[in-house]
Amino acid sequence: MKILAIDTSTMLGGIAITDDSLGLIAEVRLNVKSTHSERLMTEIDHILTQAGLTLSDMDVFAVAIGPGSFTGLRIGLSTVKGLSYATGKPIVSVPTLEALAWNFPYCNYPVCTMLDARKKEVYAALFLWDNNGFIRLIDEVAINVLELLKRFDENNTPSHPVNKGGLGGLSHERVIFTGEGALLYRDKIIEGMGGKAIIAPYDKMIPSPANVASLGIKKAQEGKFSEPISLVPFYIRRSEAEIKGDG
Repeated sequence: MKILAIDTSTMLGGIAITDDSLGLIAEVRLNVKSTHSERLMTEIDHILTQAGLTLSDMDVFAVAIGPGSFTGLRIGLSTVKGLSYATGKPIVSVPTLEALAWNFPYCNYPVCTMLDARKKEVYAALFLWDNNGFIRLIDEVAINVLELLKRFDENNTPSHPVNKGGLGGLSHERVIFTGEGALLYRDKIIEGMGGKAIIAPYDKMIPSPANVASLGIKKAQEGKFSEPISLVPFYIRRSEAEIKGDG
């Protein structure tokens, strides 16, 4: 099974092609200072050419569904829908913050993935590795960083998965922080967590289209396809345009 995955959740977008029997075939990442719409299709054509493949060789398309940049998510989703309609191949959607957590498979510590949500907030979620994948300790949320850190203590209960795993409560556990939000609010995180905060190295801070492809293949193998007509980005909160439209 070959999959072409697109991640346009942040300014650092990317595309990856993966085969479930061969592994990663090709991956490209691009810091888009203009817009994804101006370069995405060109890069898709380029990566297919370099891999010696065509769109018709793909069995499924994957897209990072959000949260993230409102404009970027719309462009990525509309592109994948166009590819699906053109080829008749199905779509799988992958949560952006979960894909980012997969920069740390088999990690013993909880992983907090964070993207800049503007308005002094981050899009964040907290994950813990369990057997063959990550489980959510805190679901995706748009939140102030300090309020997020307070939620860690709320998970410090004997019945919580992190305690069942024998790792102790989150209030006593080190946590890995990754993503552009972690860079932006690094000082606040360290102030709030002290030595318990592990700020990820730069190369692990960036989204990976290959992770989107890997998770996409798993979903495709499980038959978890998305209906193109009803598939929409996972924004968490409404855009400024929508808010102003209510005014």
